[in-house]
Amino acid sequence: MQQLLGHIKGDKVIWSIVLLLSLFGLLVVYSATGTLAYKVDKNASHFMVKQLAMLMLGAGLIFVVHKVNYAKFSKLSKLLFFFSVPLLIYTMFFGAKINEGSRWITIPIIHLTFQSSDFAKLALFMYLARLLSIKQTVIKDFRLGFLPVLFPVLLICALIAPENLSTALLLGVTCCILFYIGRVNVKHIMLLALTGIVGITILIMASITFKFGRGETWLKRVEDYRGTSTNGGEKVQPFQVQQAKIAIANGGITGRGPGNSQQRNFLPHPYSDFIYAIIIEEYGLIGGAVIVFLYLLFLWRCILLFKRCPYAFGAFLAVGLSIKLVFQAMLNMAVAVHLVPVTGLTLPMVSMGGSSILFTSISFGIILSISSYVDKMEGTQIDKKDEGSKLFIQKGATKKSNNTIATA
Repeated sequence: MQQLLGHIKGDKVIWSIVLLLSLFGLLVVYSATGTLAYKVDKNASHFMVKQLAMLMLGAGLIFVVHKVNYAKFSKLSKLLFFFSVPLLIYTMFFGAKINEGSRWITIPIIHLTFQSSDFAKLALFMYLARLLSIKQTVIKDFRLGFLPVLFPVLLICALIAPENLSTALLLGVTCCILFYIGRVNVKHIMLLALTGIVGITILIMASITFKFGRGETWLKRVEDYRGTSTNGGEKVQPFQVQQAKIAIANGGITGRGPGNSQQRNFLPHPYSDFIYAIIIEEYGLIGGAVIVFLYLLFLWRCILLFKRCPYAFGAFLAVGLSIKLVFQAMLNMAVAVHLVPVTGLTLPMVSMGGSSILFTSISFGIILSISSYVDKMEGTQIDKKDEGSKLFIQKGATKKSNNTIATA
């Protein structure tokens, strides 16, 4: 064991957060899948064992990826991005239909399904980190700096949005935050936000008018959130929202205790989309607050890593991936407590999953790889040629012109 721990590098706090989230998720998934196991005629521990296997595989991926010099991901990001585009197009036309959306691809022979948007999200942030680091000297210029980093975002979001609007919105907002951190002109970011709003409006209207995509589902979710859904002229509250509120109310401050949830028998998808409601029911507001704290602590550690990382590519990659994961977690929890419309996003490393756990694990592995490299380089002379990106973030630099590299 001591020999194994000696091979583990990087931020120990982030390692601890991953472990705690995984253990917490394993307990709640076991509790929340009892009814599902009964329906599909499986043993009560079937889904817990499956979740444990995915978490162990994810831990293996984290270990392997965190041992790789993160600078190598700079060149790899270009290949992954260009591979993700035809993959999304294939998914759109030939992907498996789940909840009226083509989101899944089945790998032949082994019959393993995975969500192509998970792969595309990871590839996009790796590629954006590379572009932002390369374009820092001209990032304020609309044609030379902004357009090259804008095109990949619009392309990936446009391919994901027709079947998975919530993921496209998550990507768009997160990329805007990354652009701001990457010193993109605020006017250009506002233009991107306006373009996104107009594009989404056109997509929804066209989907409803021409009966394609999921326009009616999106509209129904907004009506449910606003409380304007009607049945026979009377306003009704969506069943899943109602059951989530009951679960949260039953939890109180300290909760019913592990495995004692009642609403898991009524709440749709209590092991994925609405797992946070089950967490509060069983562990109370205290347990729910602990989950929020863990994600915020993870974000804070990544922000510290961003400040310490001497190279632009690593800094942007760490903060981009962390914001994406934490923002997704916050949206999932916000849905459970009815602060935003239903999105279908999972709680990273906690919700029951397959490919989502694996791609999330890869993200954690990359962040830990950056952390390991920063720990190794602190106190040593930094060689600019050692970095995959071509720009060095100079500590304490001041912003004098568009061609000056400033501290992000």
